[in-house]
Amino acid sequence: MTDLSDLAPAAWPARAAAAWPALPLLVALALWVYATRHTDVSALDDFGLVSALHPTFWAGLAVLTAGFWFTVRDRRRPGAWSLAYVLVLLVMERATQALLYPTPLYAWAWKHDAVIDHLLTSGGLQGADRLGDMAVYDQWPGFFAAQAALVRLLGVDNAAMYMAWWPLVSSVLLLLPLLLIYRTFTEDRRLIWTAVWLFCVGNWVGQDYFSPQSVAFALHLGVLAVVLRRYGRSGGPHGRQGQAVWTVLLSVLVTAIVVSHQLTPGMLVVTLVALALTRRYRDWVPAVTTVVIFLAWCLTAALPFLSAAMPDMIRSIGDIGANVETGYGTTPTGTGAVATSWAARLLSGSVLLLALAGVVRQRVLRHRALPLLLIAAAPLPMFAASSYGSEMIFRVLMFMLPGAAFFAAAALLPKVRTLAADAAARDTAPPSPATRARPRRVPLPALPRPRYGVWVPLLVLLAGTLAFVPSYSGKDRVNYFPPREVALVQQLFDQAPDDSLVVAANRNYPLAYEQYWRVDHYWFLDDDRRHVDEIVRDPATVLARDMAAVEPPARAYFLLTRGQTANSEMNGQLDRAQLDRIRESVASSPAFELVAENDGGVLYVLTPAS
Repeated sequence: MTDLSDLAPAAWPARAAAAWPALPLLVALALWVYATRHTDVSALDDFGLVSALHPTFWAGLAVLTAGFWFTVRDRRRPGAWSLAYVLVLLVMERATQALLYPTPLYAWAWKHDAVIDHLLTSGGLQGADRLGDMAVYDQWPGFFAAQAALVRLLGVDNAAMYMAWWPLVSSVLLLLPLLLIYRTFTEDRRLIWTAVWLFCVGNWVGQDYFSPQSVAFALHLGVLAVVLRRYGRSGGPHGRQGQAVWTVLLSVLVTAIVVSHQLTPGMLVVTLVALALTRRYRDWVPAVTTVVIFLAWCLTAALPFLSAAMPDMIRSIGDIGANVETGYGTTPTGTGAVATSWAARLLSGSVLLLALAGVVRQRVLRHRALPLLLIAAAPLPMFAASSYGSEMIFRVLMFMLPGAAFFAAAALLPKVRTLAADAAARDTAPPSPATRARPRRVPLPALPRPRYGVWVPLLVLLAGTLAFVPSYSGKDRVNYFPPREVALVQQLFDQAPDDSLVVAANRNYPLAYEQYWRVDHYWFLDDDRRHVDEIVRDPATVLARDMAAVEPPARAYFLLTRGQTANSEMNGQLDRAQLDRIRESVASSPAFELVAENDGGVLYVLTPAS
């Protein structure tokens, strides 16, 4: 018989204390699962997913944020707990929509699926003589060619089978280069993981969807990680030996970026040039390598597109006001759209203000982590380069975020450490004789007592985490296409003969670019505003005249869907009354014949007699 007095005391309390971070994780996951099972997305309003979510979702986010904050502040906790919290955060942020919506989000994601389908169908790249404006995707085919290969490898019909999960996948891909970048300057796990958390909640721009930008951004961070860790004056643990190998790796990453996306190489060039101007990274190999590869592609494969676009690009240089304004058709309209737009602005503004506070408050970071400050500031000159389809302000914010999140995290923490400062302290403070004789075990610091230095940063972190949801999902009424709407549009392309024309209000509907190599499209809200007003005054007559040039056996179709109406209303184009008038005018006109109708929209065809 065992005497209980012989057992080691406090075994179970110690284990329980070591495993307590699992409790908030499990509670947050349970609340999230419950919320996804009790959220109805069949009738979204102007607040998108925000007003549809079950309240337990918000409770789960709050529990997760609080658990993360108290876990990451405890130096005794291994980094695996912080990683687990970040992964659960990404699941709650990016996988919720994939579970709730039966079809993929974003008209642009459907467009990219059509480009992949074109590559699989044609078996090769084609020029503007066959594809018109869509040939630009064949001039930057990297992402689409890789996805076409993945579709073949997985044996699925198309990329739509998995692209709903792409936001989660692409966000997880960012973690490794982000951690490598931050660990270049500090081993303070509190600073590293708080910065990663702020990056995840501050990255609301939405470029993580199924797009070339999502992969190009991850590769962009990969290039920065290689440069920061292997091209500094220290050159890593082996100095500058073997740098040729890293240059080859750098060239591969840059080539993958250049052949996949138009804007990211430009952002990468300005960032690498900014780093090369510093004393620590005064090595021009990365910047020169990137410029050479970028120019080589622009002067060869991408030359047809750039030749046509160059006049407009030159006119936009230096016009900062025009480059940052949104313009007609991209202005939030309505209570929900305006509220979510302001939530996004306040979230980005708060991260940038926190970053500024971190620079001022943590003096050691201004010197030891100066490259990250340059990474945050380097994209700003791109405002003077182009409007990038009224999206430049969003792209600049996204490329600033890796550096800004690091300094924002420093503002929420007490005194932080950097690798350079730790090394300098070890060099200037020789060990005492007693220390040399027998290394002493340093006692772990006690948990901080509750005070404003703990609770105020927690409230800031919680506010940012909650604000991510309306910033990221507040426009889901525009971005979500119910199955009935998808079926209606699919019916159109199943019956449309070659060289047919599809006329729609705007391009915000699923399959908008389906079979674009054989079916043409015309979105009348993209036209001159005077012509739009003419359509509103006499819809059926003007539309019939615009569509009359289509020659048999091709047909001319008029399509108006729920997604087009939502996009037009929420972005300041035409309101519901005007669109209903257009629909009623077409329905009552003998020039049009009804083809299909359901709660997702209507489809008409211009009669041959017309």
